[in-house]
Amino acid sequence: MSENQAGRLLRLLSLLQTPREWPGGELAERLGVTRRTVRRDVERLRDLGYPVRATRGVVGGYRLAAGSAMPPLLLDDEEAVAIAVGLRTAADAAVAGIEESSLRALAKLEQVLPARLRRRVAALGLATVPLWPGGGDGAVDPEALAVLAGAAAGRERLRFGYRAADGRESRRLVEPYRLVAAWRRWYLLAFDVERDDWRVFRVDRIAAPAPTGVRVAPREPPDGDAAAFVTRRLASLRPRFEVEATLRLPAAEAARRLGAGLPEPRPIDAESCELRGEVDESVEWLAARLVTLGCEFTVRRPPELVDQLRGVGERALRATRGSGG
Repeated sequence: MSENQAGRLLRLLSLLQTPREWPGGELAERLGVTRRTVRRDVERLRDLGYPVRATRGVVGGYRLAAGSAMPPLLLDDEEAVAIAVGLRTAADAAVAGIEESSLRALAKLEQVLPARLRRRVAALGLATVPLWPGGGDGAVDPEALAVLAGAAAGRERLRFGYRAADGRESRRLVEPYRLVAAWRRWYLLAFDVERDDWRVFRVDRIAAPAPTGVRVAPREPPDGDAAAFVTRRLASLRPRFEVEATLRLPAAEAARRLGAGLPEPRPIDAESCELRGEVDESVEWLAARLVTLGCEFTVRRPPELVDQLRGVGERALRATRGSGG
């Protein structure tokens, strides 16, 4: 076998290891060869022990079947590092029960990584700090997540039960497009067939997702950007309110401590400033930001923020009772 053939077989195997069926024409285009060459290369992989299955029809193609006799997984350097980093951070992701499994898988992978890649993975792990702890509200079932991901990759319609934010339950028939991980939650972007529109579903509210076996043509969301679409949709659902507060801090220092996402503080004098404008974060988040400023402040509105701060203060006082201070 020539060097070119061996390299092409590795590229073909890498494509087939993704969870979808590949039409012969698409493989030929990716590899820069004819369909006949693809068929010959598939036979070579089968001779080497790789269980490549073929299905006929308009939506048919080639895929690699899973099995106990599966030959070793082939990864290039970038793929190996990406998987190792993903496993290292999975213990802090919002996927229920996956922490221990991720650590076991990472230990196995690191045993076979070349020394240069182990150093890269270790450096990334030391330099990375998770923003959110794992588990808790919003954690999803890893098996359900795998079903959603497989349907999205295979362009297969799904049925599932869904519980909305107000508690209402419904049955949905969708064409999954992408999974998006954001703000400690997982979201599914999908085209809702019965509502004839794109929808964003919180994965922890999805119940019993089941593939229908119906393959569909690819459908692109508005702008073709899943992350941007989900971000815009979630932003439109956030509550918005007007805040008005006085901070005993110079305006420049207040802006530095508050960070992005809030109106620009306006100076009152050299020692104080005013925070006034529209906020699209929760009152709980804003109360926490104000409390951690380390300065005196007065909030005039909204009343929900005043109530939240009052509750925080009362809990703090109760926590210090009997401390002897």
